[in-house]
Amino acid sequence: MKTLPWLNPARANALQKALSERILIIDGAMGTMIQRHRLEEADYRGERFVDGFDSAHVHDGQCGHDLKGNNDLLLLSKPEVIAGVHTEYLEAGADLVETNTFNATSVSQADYHLEHLVYELNKEGARVARACCDAVEAAEAGKGRPDKPRFVIGVLGPTSRTASISPDVNDPGYRNTNFDELRTTYREAIEGLIDGGADTIMVETIFDTLNAKAALYAVEEVFEARGGRLPVMISGTITDASGRTLSGQTAEAFYASISHGRPLSVGLNCALGAKDLREHVETLARVADGYVSAHPNAGLPNAFGEYDETPEEMAATLKEFAESGLLNLVGGCCGTTPAHIKAIAEAVRGIPPRRLPADLELADAA
Repeated sequence: MKTLPWLNPARANALQKALSERILIIDGAMGTMIQRHRLEEADYRGERFVDGFDSAHVHDGQCGHDLKGNNDLLLLSKPEVIAGVHTEYLEAGADLVETNTFNATSVSQADYHLEHLVYELNKEGARVARACCDAVEAAEAGKGRPDKPRFVIGVLGPTSRTASISPDVNDPGYRNTNFDELRTTYREAIEGLIDGGADTIMVETIFDTLNAKAALYAVEEVFEARGGRLPVMISGTITDASGRTLSGQTAEAFYASISHGRPLSVGLNCALGAKDLREHVETLARVADGYVSAHPNAGLPNAFGEYDETPEEMAATLKEFAESGLLNLVGGCCGTTPAHIKAIAEAVRGIPPRRLPADLELADAA
């Protein structure tokens, strides 16, 4: 595979330097924080979508559908809400914030008839996150605090479809998407994330490795076309007590399937709480050549679909991960808040990051 230079060498080098020095903190849940605003249909529409379709785009006749729940769209209709969430996480101690682009692909936006917004959503998602990072860095510099760069993770979500599994129990051979469709929609998203100022690209919440392979293929296509690359982060999802992804892979098999993407980091997020992820993160820490990340849920959902694990409980569990030498990056997923991220940041502060295999080999030789 051809080695390309960094598209933004200063940012890539700053991220790698920070990773070599300490455990970095990823932000928490975006959806959990958006829910606190109790937004209604009018909030999602804003002025641009007040008539139920994009007033800046040719009317496609799809004016009767609801937009409420399309959190990615808030980047265009209520960007101040998204910026506020990013800022809260940054002020809580996050080193990296994830763009609000989890469903900003044509496959997922098709549910709202807004496929034409994919590039714009991703570019705006990265731009808003970048502006928040720059503002917090500048504010801290003005207070004479030590330099602490903040980074934007450009998020590629799994989409609402799976290329490996049939959604119809009566037709096991049926697929509602395929590799080429996914590759095309991911390319469009990646272009927007890069143009908006993302420092890294993260393929996350991977439940189907074939979907992830399409994303990684698209990533390499975009990098090749641009003549440079960004660091790539990969995060899978162990879906239940079986210890496997939805498409049937163990953590070790998952890593073997995606390691060709030369990820800066590989990790696990979502579906399970930290305690249930422990053994699988340990597996990745044993086999991965690069850095290891974990951003689990705040425990398992209760009967009402809510998450009960407190910041203190979650931080204590993840502190043990760090003390056991398993982590380079840590944060939170569903149910986590700035309070969780603050507690996690405080819990792992001063604990050395997981050493890379090359470091271990050098130490053993000495």
